[in-house]
Amino acid sequence: MRRFGQALVLAAELPENVNHLHAHFLHTPASVARYAALIMGLSWTVSAHAKDIWTIPVWEKRAKLAEADWVVTCTEAGRSHLASLAPRHNKVALCYHGLDLERFPAAPPRWKGSDGSDPEHPVVLLSVGRLVVKKGYEDLLAALALLSPDLEWRFVHIGGGALRNALLHQAARFGLSHKIEWRGALAQPDVLASYRRADLFVLASKVVKDGDRDGLPNVLIEAQSQRLVCVATDVSGIPELIENEVTGVLVPPNDPVELSQAISALIRDPARRAAMGAAGERRVRDNFAMRSGIDVLAMRFGLLPANRQAISLDDASQPRQDTHRTGEYAVLHVSGFPSRGVLAPQHSGK
Repeated sequence: MRRFGQALVLAAELPENVNHLHAHFLHTPASVARYAALIMGLSWTVSAHAKDIWTIPVWEKRAKLAEADWVVTCTEAGRSHLASLAPRHNKVALCYHGLDLERFPAAPPRWKGSDGSDPEHPVVLLSVGRLVVKKGYEDLLAALALLSPDLEWRFVHIGGGALRNALLHQAARFGLSHKIEWRGALAQPDVLASYRRADLFVLASKVVKDGDRDGLPNVLIEAQSQRLVCVATDVSGIPELIENEVTGVLVPPNDPVELSQAISALIRDPARRAAMGAAGERRVRDNFAMRSGIDVLAMRFGLLPANRQAISLDDASQPRQDTHRTGEYAVLHVSGFPSRGVLAPQHSGK
């Protein structure tokens, strides 16, 4: 009833030139967009991500998949799950978020790196993520506590979250507080600088009791774009990015022992870190550039012909006159509520 009430407000406030709604996230935003579209007689579509896919009931997913014109989602794991619930499989398409490579240019040359034997040059382990259960930081701290005392390392974490105090206490119990730096939330340029200073990136994602999990964490793509080798868990869409033992190392979730062994092996082997870091950067730049995802959406919205020609990112948001287009949209983008969204340029027709 709350979502329906919000949809009434949205419908009342919609500018007259809006003829299509697009929601980000399959749970609350899609509910509001769905009801508003029904009220106004509009079409609607949705981009699904992670928590919204895995924590809403199957009946709700089926209903929304049946009514939306089309759906995109950011991992193959999510796409295959939603496609199995959709009235037809091709209603759900894969659209990776990708990375804006202009904001994450290639890293300067890295130094050879330490092997964990020099107290003056400890190996720097980095993780970026919210301090919530699905990120697995309890498991990561347990893994760090299992590292051999002869290894010289320090751990840097960037991000805030509800578990901060509990994790600080856990680190103290393990006797790790002097080896850990909790930096809190930082601006993107500071995060980029941290990627470039680190030797190894770690993320211990897992599935929690209510089904919530990561999709494909952007931080892994960001880290790999800077030739930073990643150790991560084989959860959800992460194996779609990291090829085990080629572009990084994958371990099972909820397994601090295997995680610790993987971290230890990479701390001791800077040459292996460098090789996998370089392979990871190539994979990101070849397969996970943001532009590809923008093109998928642009074609869906009729802003590009199906046999697309390359256009600039600025062009993608401007009215285009070409004979290949089958339709044009003025779109209200619903990513939360209350929000008036963002209007694309108005065109005649649907």
